[in-house]
Amino acid sequence: MTLRFFVEDIKSGIHRGDRTMKWGIVVDLSKCVRCYGCVVACRVEHFLPIGHDWVRLMAVEPDRNGTLPDVSTYPVRCNQCEEAPCVKACPTGATYKRGDGIVAVDQDKCVGCRYCVVVCPYQNRVFLTKNKDKGFFSGNDLTGFERAGKRLYPHQYSTTGKCNFCMERIDAGRAKGLRPGVDREATPACVNNCQARALKFGDLDRFDNQVSKLIREREGFQLHPEYGTNPSIYYVDRKRIGMFDLRTEAQADGEKTLSERI
Repeated sequence: MTLRFFVEDIKSGIHRGDRTMKWGIVVDLSKCVRCYGCVVACRVEHFLPIGHDWVRLMAVEPDRNGTLPDVSTYPVRCNQCEEAPCVKACPTGATYKRGDGIVAVDQDKCVGCRYCVVVCPYQNRVFLTKNKDKGFFSGNDLTGFERAGKRLYPHQYSTTGKCNFCMERIDAGRAKGLRPGVDREATPACVNNCQARALKFGDLDRFDNQVSKLIREREGFQLHPEYGTNPSIYYVDRKRIGMFDLRTEAQADGEKTLSERI
């Protein structure tokens, strides 16, 4: 890596391939109040059409004994995987991995083959088609919010979309010398809008970063580590999540591990 490319990458994080850091999110399930604030913030930030959510709350069912878990839902989004299957499956290079660990989609290169949708083991990609984008009020004129979205954050039909950690905010903020995860202007919208402060954002490569500390001190875990994708989203909470306990080890005598249960 030349010095020129290194400096440019540090400033913007746009260059593909050269690793500069690894952005990640830690979700504290003991603080999350299931308010859907992260879902709404993402919709507003990216002007998402109805039914095309990049952040979702997954419901947890009762365990095998019918007992309701302490945690009823948990938020999910694109995991920005270290070994992203979608990047490998994309035939045009539309899905690519940035130097800061963010997996992004270049809609100008996307041909709508949906290979990435199929191979994503977490089902965190959405495909936008014109017949599914009927507007907020079908049959009526677009709202002011929708018209602003067409201008400020246009989505191309017949392409895939997903969470990108609000990379535009990160890039614009870092260009001003701001710190993602600390300064709101450089931090993902869902993290900013979390009223319970259940979401923390930072550089997973930094030992002293708040996200790295949380993962170490509170036994942070990833969703389905057996997939081998190494997600950049971690969860912390010692409470069980019913039959969908996401940690890999057995939690009680005679109980199966995650890999054995799947």
